[in-house]
Amino acid sequence: MVRGSIFYTSSENKKRTFLHVPSDIISSKMHESPPDPMAFTPVPCVRHDGWTPERQRAFIHILARIGLVSAAARDVGMSRKSAYALLARAGPESGFAAAWEEALRRGKASALSHAVGRAIEGVEVPYFYGGRQRGTRRIYNDSLLIAALRHFWRDGDRG
Repeated sequence: MVRGSIFYTSSENKKRTFLHVPSDIISSKMHESPPDPMAFTPVPCVRHDGWTPERQRAFIHILARIGLVSAAARDVGMSRKSAYALLARAGPESGFAAAWEEALRRGKASALSHAVGRAIEGVEVPYFYGGRQRGTRRIYNDSLLIAALRHFWRDGDRG
């Protein structure tokens, strides 16, 4: 029985704080959360200056943020070409390939969300007169909004 934030049990007349949940409240049918789709076993690397496991994890993390393979590879000190070579070496059924696809999907969704936000909400830009900042104005980018809408339409999300 629950009264306020204190649990009472019928068999014992002891007060328990909300942090001590009785075991009968927790169902034995609860399932564990699904595995993280971006968790993967790194592709084995033979060179110390190549795609080390740390670089591979950092690459996937950055790719999930920005959605651009070339920029993510550059951020970890590697080239776009070597990133695609690593993907080919890993194989299409590997955990690295699955993490790559999920990170790319998340990164593209994030970039699209930011683009739509900037297009709709605009960006404040300072304006100057006589060498001094006199204020700011909000600039709206219709071209950015049109490009984002084309992306939605190209993917078939018209509704």
